[in-house]
Amino acid sequence: MAEEVLSQNEIDALLSALTTGDMDAEELKKEEKEKKVRVYDFKRALRFSKDQIRSIGRIHENFARLLTTLFSSQLRTYVNITVASVDQIPYEEFIRSIPKVTVLNLYNVEPLDGKIIMEVNPNIAYGMLDRLLGGKGDSVNKIDNLTEIETILITQLFDKATISLKEAWSSLIETEPLLEDLEINPQFLQLVSPNETVVVVSLNTAIGEVSGMINICIPHIVLEPIISKLSVQYWMQNETKKPDPAAVDKLSKNLKNVSVDAKAILGETTISMQQLLNLKSKDVFALNQSIDQPLILKINDEPKFHVQPGKFKNKLSVQVLEEIKGGVEE
Repeated sequence: MAEEVLSQNEIDALLSALTTGDMDAEELKKEEKEKKVRVYDFKRALRFSKDQIRSIGRIHENFARLLTTLFSSQLRTYVNITVASVDQIPYEEFIRSIPKVTVLNLYNVEPLDGKIIMEVNPNIAYGMLDRLLGGKGDSVNKIDNLTEIETILITQLFDKATISLKEAWSSLIETEPLLEDLEINPQFLQLVSPNETVVVVSLNTAIGEVSGMINICIPHIVLEPIISKLSVQYWMQNETKKPDPAAVDKLSKNLKNVSVDAKAILGETTISMQQLLNLKSKDVFALNQSIDQPLILKINDEPKFHVQPGKFKNKLSVQVLEEIKGGVEE
């Protein structure tokens, strides 16, 4: 059985109790010797490991960034969406935790079985509606009286979120999310059995001056076929996988066709502005290059080779003598 790790506050409280005499060290040792029993609630079966929960959180951090971009462009106002928490709880507990009247978007995520729910707090939903209808984004909590036009507007907005959902999940599986339905009463939405384990991703959402929560409910049945891909080993394998040889070969061929600027430097010198203004025909300046020393050939202004000048087919040319170490790497 794994040992329980105390927080810093718990450690401080324990030390304080021992110092003041509220707790006896001998009693503490006696308690440690006694057999410890941990209560396990089978109604709250933990079907996902901590690593898998972290992987789900990582996926939805990307989803939150994509949603921020989408809603910013659609609503033309300040939007900030971040992951607040990722928990696994019974479906019944999720239903009890959300408002009695709210916006529930039901998504089908083929080829996975089951459906996922995106619950949008009424404050956020009506703030979005107000922006879509030309307002400042103020929230008016009358979600139980959604008109047909308001329903269509919300549906269209969250239907566009399927693109972001598909992209966020693409690291695990290629899905084709589809917004199937919009509901405002959680009691009418019996997605799975009440004791079924679901993962709830809570997103802190701020749209203009309005803030609230967006909760994504993912049943175990949806994630079951891809649970193995939620492990740390899978992510590490994907990050360290070898590059595609065909892609590397194509990239190499394209690089070979890239043009670079090559120039041989005959020599350099420094003159004053007065000398420049007084320049006349047949004036001579001495360069810093000796005639018995090789020239420098620069590639994109980086010294690359020592060369010697000459002529080739009646054209001025240079012949490479040696590479200059420390120049641009091949």
